[in-house]
Amino acid sequence: MNPHLRGRRVENHLEKTTPSSPDRDSNLDLPVLSSQAQHDKRVSQLRHRGRGKLRRPKSGLLRNLKATKFGIMAGTTVEGHKLGALVIEGKTKRVFELPNLPGHVLLQSKDRITAGDGVKSHEMEGKAAISNQTTSKVFELLNSVGMRTGFVKTAGETSFIAKKCEMVPIEWVTRRLATGSFLKRHPGVAEGHRFNPPLQETFYKDCALVDMKIEFGVDLKGDILIADVIDSDSWRLWPSGDKRLMKDKQVYRNLNTVTQQDLDIVKRNFKWVAEKLEYLMPSSNSLVVILMGSPSDEEHSRKIQTHLKNLGVPNELRVTSAHKGTEETLKIAAEYEGSGRKVVFVAVAGRSNGLGPVLSGNTTVPVINCPPVRSDNVSQDVWSSLNVPSGLGCSTVVYPEAAALAAAQIHALHDHIIWARLRVKQLTNFISLIVADKMVRT
Repeated sequence: MNPHLRGRRVENHLEKTTPSSPDRDSNLDLPVLSSQAQHDKRVSQLRHRGRGKLRRPKSGLLRNLKATKFGIMAGTTVEGHKLGALVIEGKTKRVFELPNLPGHVLLQSKDRITAGDGVKSHEMEGKAAISNQTTSKVFELLNSVGMRTGFVKTAGETSFIAKKCEMVPIEWVTRRLATGSFLKRHPGVAEGHRFNPPLQETFYKDCALVDMKIEFGVDLKGDILIADVIDSDSWRLWPSGDKRLMKDKQVYRNLNTVTQQDLDIVKRNFKWVAEKLEYLMPSSNSLVVILMGSPSDEEHSRKIQTHLKNLGVPNELRVTSAHKGTEETLKIAAEYEGSGRKVVFVAVAGRSNGLGPVLSGNTTVPVINCPPVRSDNVSQDVWSSLNVPSGLGCSTVVYPEAAALAAAQIHALHDHIIWARLRVKQLTNFISLIVADKMVRT
């Protein structure tokens, strides 16, 4: 164990690589490891119990059951996949082996809601389907922006298929707003204080009753993936930032007595979240139009297009010359301005670049110059893109990737999917540097 982490919680004020929702919280009383003896005891417990918060089956009898009140069982078939042994079971989900799909498991949600590490627990009909819908949409969103997760696909109304992972015994909680247990540990902070960047706290699993934000696992290839589930048990969600309108499991936690009417309200909240997630799925209104001054600029333009495609940014190629066909160039610009889409122009013109400045001077659309300069002409040709008349706001880059990134960053101001893909790219760049550094030191 890292000696710097023993005896206290870890609070990292680090910038996150994915968008954060209002903070997900734990129970209020959070014990920490205060001695090496406690740490050794916990390690011993983890080795005997298995990692994670889920319980391993206590006997072969449980593994061989064909049916229980929780639904699907070993030996049954789900979406064409025959279930193998019950790998592990928790309060709200069960995990089955998939003999016909090595390296994968099936996670099935239960119609059960719990709080306080199971101290409070109730049956909630329909929760399994809602939880599965929610976690599937969240993971589909993460996968669509390039984040590596264990999620593979949904498999029926209450389950999904995932890569088999050995769970990392650490929980990551990201806080956008100060509330809950954070206020008890930091009484001088006002409730609702906004963290910029979001505050990340790290807790050792099973050492505290913590409601996690996300968990990670290591798959059979040794890759670290976002794993487990991400549903309405995993966050705090306050519509319009108003705590009174909370839609998360805290509503259930706050109940002193639980009636069927209360459970119906919690279920309705969970369903509301699952439905709202549909609006977060990729459906871009963004567009980058690459205008080249000549067909000879196509190779350079195709490189820009490739980088845009890698970022998932919709794009189009057009050929028009501001010198030889000014009127047609302005018609093309007007066509996109009136399209109702969020547009960025990238002007690709060698020698004397009139295309970018003409577009910039006659539209309100952002214009990025990316002239196809070479080492033997850059000192002459680049100046027509840099030394432009006053009143023009076009920017200039000389590398295709830089043009694509600049356009994507403009769109990231209004498009959360492009924003997320850029953050994943930045994370990937960071990881590649860490890996490269490790390689040169070995």
